[in-house]
Amino acid sequence: MSGRIKGLPIKIVLGVWTTIVIVFGLSLPMVPRPEQWYEMPIIPGLEDRARIIFFHVPTAWLSVVAFLSSMVYGIRYLSKKNPLDDVKSASAAGLGFLFCVLATVTGAIWAKFNWGAYWNWDPRQTSIFVLLLIYGAYFALRSAVDVEEKRASLAAVYSIIAGVVMPFFMFVIPRVTESLHPEPILNVQGKIQMNTTMLVIFLGSLAGFTGLYLWMWNLNVRAHQLELRRVQNPGGGRVV
Repeated sequence: MSGRIKGLPIKIVLGVWTTIVIVFGLSLPMVPRPEQWYEMPIIPGLEDRARIIFFHVPTAWLSVVAFLSSMVYGIRYLSKKNPLDDVKSASAAGLGFLFCVLATVTGAIWAKFNWGAYWNWDPRQTSIFVLLLIYGAYFALRSAVDVEEKRASLAAVYSIIAGVVMPFFMFVIPRVTESLHPEPILNVQGKIQMNTTMLVIFLGSLAGFTGLYLWMWNLNVRAHQLELRRVQNPGGGRVV
């Protein structure tokens, strides 16, 4: 009971924060030359559809953070053989996969309005599809091995390999090949095209989604911890 009360404010803050970001991100007008504090600039080539960056970019960002976290805890497991590190690695990989799917879906929705089709096998779409296959194989590997320690060791090695190749699919390959995918936030001089209002909403979205990820990750780890304790204490007894 106390755990629920303790976690309630975090859920409320995240809920209110993300609601405000969504409302402002979707409702504030975009004009060629913003003059009021509540106006955002139109980004050439994207126009009103630029609002997708408030959702697409944070989900893509968090998939990278989660996959790297999975790799870090995979390394920690191999060095310390602590089952909790395996739990943290697997939980991070699962959330990374979830946010990667969300990034793919939001990107496909944007592609429908800009390119006329949800899927065009653009280099970015292709690379993120391959990345989803790589981490899908990670979960297939975990489910195929019954011995707990062997499963954790193999999964840790796989998470390290996947974490190393992940930046190539997320950042390198889409940039060394011709792509329809825009880079709308930066202009040719590499300067941010957002005004203060748009930048605040964008950073607020990043912060809100990051907080949501950390909350979900912590909740998932705690649930697995309780399961580990239940397995280690099969005779019953109160789990504290």
